[in-house]
Amino acid sequence: MAKTAVGLFENSALADEVVRDLAASGFPKNDVRVLGEPREMAGSGLMSTPHTDFEVGLMRDLTAFGVLEADAENYVQGVRRGGVMVFATGAGDKAHAATEIMNCHGAVEIEQISASRPELLNGDQGEVSLDREPSVQIGRIRSPGSGARLFVW
Repeated sequence: MAKTAVGLFENSALADEVVRDLAASGFPKNDVRVLGEPREMAGSGLMSTPHTDFEVGLMRDLTAFGVLEADAENYVQGVRRGGVMVFATGAGDKAHAATEIMNCHGAVEIEQISASRPELLNGDQGEVSLDREPSVQIGRIRSPGSGARLFVW
């Protein structure tokens, strides 16, 4: 059964650090994906709205992946604000280890994105407690420690 760890990060530098640590922990490059809003998007026609098309496509892909619609909207909003998503797919313990790596790098709590704040929250959160139990919710497992999520599909 495939599991995918998903984390949203404030910027590409943090996402790059996560990717480096995932590679150092033995994750194959083919099992790690990074997604941010493209800086330049070519239109496909006169009525094209590239940014909207990108966001609608991301929303559709996330919900097809098993992300709840409200959470998918928060991920899209986070990416719109300059955030970068990292996906790492692996079996069992490997996927759980990916969420720990993401949380160590400050994966954003997506519930905080929908708050009426102009920037992603993650700045000075202090030490992260890793003693919480994960909870299972509709195909996802909330990883202890921070904002990374684990999706089972």
